[in-house]
Amino acid sequence: MATHHVLIDYENVQPKNLAALKGDSQEVDFRIIVFVGANQTRLPRDLVFEMQSFGSDAQYIEITGSGKNALDFHIAYYLGALTEREPKAIFHVISKDTGYDQLIKHLKGMRIDVTRQKDLFDIPWLSSANKKPADEQITAIVKNLSARGSSRPRKVKTLKNSINSLFDNKLAPEKIDGLVKDLQDRKYIVIKQENVTYRNM
Repeated sequence: MATHHVLIDYENVQPKNLAALKGDSQEVDFRIIVFVGANQTRLPRDLVFEMQSFGSDAQYIEITGSGKNALDFHIAYYLGALTEREPKAIFHVISKDTGYDQLIKHLKGMRIDVTRQKDLFDIPWLSSANKKPADEQITAIVKNLSARGSSRPRKVKTLKNSINSLFDNKLAPEKIDGLVKDLQDRKYIVIKQENVTYRNM
């Protein structure tokens, strides 16, 4: 099960419906940290209840001091500590502040899977494209590939890119892998040494 750490800059973004992070997937485990500014003395009732529902997988970090970028530095510290402890996990900074981007670029260079999203529902695993029934997606993929004739992707990597493009580049990697396996199981494709051949199209 992939572990996803979601670090929310609550001064910058006040997401609604944290319960969406629970979902029904057994492949994704979301853990949430909400960073609260010193001047944010009251939190919405819905947020508190939703955070409670996650139990030990959710926590608040209250910034006791004020000042420019005080909360940002706290997020940077916790992000660094988490990536050191769990380098194979996946990290999402939820903020509209582009100041995080250089740190994220540095971490990506260290092969850490980390991104910044402006909104909770920009996380690929929460996009509507990932929640469509597999049968509906397979039908769309087969229709697209059938229409392409000799220009169909011949490598697994290219096929995955093509599938993601078909759904506006909003599919999570695990979802793409599952769709490729589904195509194999349904005998639409055969994969040998990363090469793809097509059947029944």
